Amino acid sequence: MLPIEFLDSMRQLLGAEAEQLFRALDGTPITSIRLNDKKDVLTFPCDTEEVPWHIDGYYLTERISFTTDPLFHAGCYYVQEASSMFVQQALDEYVQPDSVVLDLCAAPGGKSTLISQFLGESGLLVSNEVVRQRLFILSENIQKWGNGNVVVTHNSAADFGERCPNLFDCILVDAPCSGEGMFRKDPEARKEWSIKNVKMCAERQRSILMDVWEALKPGGVLVYSTCTFNEEENEDNAQWISECLGAEVLPLHYDPSWGIEESFPGYHFYPHKLKGEGFYICAFRKHAEPFAPYKIKEPKRPTFCNPEYEKVMRTWLQHPERWAMRQNDRFMTAYPMAYKALIDSLCTNMTCVLTGFGIGEERGKGVSPQHSLSMVKDFNRGAFPNVDLQREQALSYLRTETLVPENVPMGTVLLTYEDVPLGFAKNVGNRLNNQYPNEWRIRNL
Repeated sequence: MLPIEFLDSMRQLLGAEAEQLFRALDGTPITSIRLNDKKDVLTFPCDTEEVPWHIDGYYLTERISFTTDPLFHAGCYYVQEASSMFVQQALDEYVQPDSVVLDLCAAPGGKSTLISQFLGESGLLVSNEVVRQRLFILSENIQKWGNGNVVVTHNSAADFGERCPNLFDCILVDAPCSGEGMFRKDPEARKEWSIKNVKMCAERQRSILMDVWEALKPGGVLVYSTCTFNEEENEDNAQWISECLGAEVLPLHYDPSWGIEESFPGYHFYPHKLKGEGFYICAFRKHAEPFAPYKIKEPKRPTFCNPEYEKVMRTWLQHPERWAMRQNDRFMTAYPMAYKALIDSLCTNMTCVLTGFGIGEERGKGVSPQHSLSMVKDFNRGAFPNVDLQREQALSYLRTETLVPENVPMGTVLLTYEDVPLGFAKNVGNRLNNQYPNEWRIRNL
């Protein structure tokens, strides 16, 4: 049951068209995925249709059991709501691939993986989440996607505004909202909705925007989005960004056949007009003016990595020259050499949960690979023997069960499924020690 006050507000906003929206919200949710470039995985047992505004987006005619698909766990695709993929359009039009980008409210990671894909080897993404419990799924999804150009942080918007002035070329604020656009997909969102909550969300969104504004370079791009319909959280806030923060509204181009509705300002995605959930997006440019660049801070202590271990770990990468390495206790990470000074500064200045990817772990008198190395796209698979698993074997591995070796070399091996890396195991003779992260394991099938 849709909330009565919501029905009244939508009738006031959309007129007679509101009834079409209500019917759509009581319909079946749309399932869509966005492909990674790890593998062409369009092998589902159902027909697919392209999402028109994203080259790697596809609709599924039925929702499959993603949990039982090893390619899902390998990061070959992300189950992402189709409307939100339109963020790509703002990036294509106004952001350069060599940019430093902040995704401020990033969990669970759909838009962050999209941005990291856009930036490729040239740029750097800071993917932030203020809610601690949501950090784990964000970090997991970032690692599975496999781009090492990401720093995951746990900070408030005010931290960025105060400690990182004039740093970012682009900031995405996918703001926490009242969730009207998720009513079809998430019945709990209906129960939590109220007029009071809408007003509270609108005020909180402005506070977040105000707090983070100083972190955006003059001339930089702000992308503001919500998954809701009402004007208070959308057009009114967009107007506030323009008038009070002093930003220029930027047009986003689209094909009229897509069903996107242009507003003043911004763009709405309505479930009764297109295949997607409710979504609103508006892009802005901060007025250009002379400014002092972000001042890179020296790390509290010099970054260090055991040189013997580093020599070994560099053989695990296709392009070792692209990566700097640092060591914290017995764990080693690799992160983009092009942004070494900036990342070292962020680690000094902010709460960094993940920098690049974990590459090695000191064990005994040597170094062993961390799981995230197997996920990263620059992984040199030839550094380890490869063992391809059948589907049931792969699912057993993903449940962290012990596997029995059959014609498997001794020592550390890379396990794959359909020639895509799943992770590492170690053959100790009578068994394969499963090294899949316990916190990522499949718990229920």
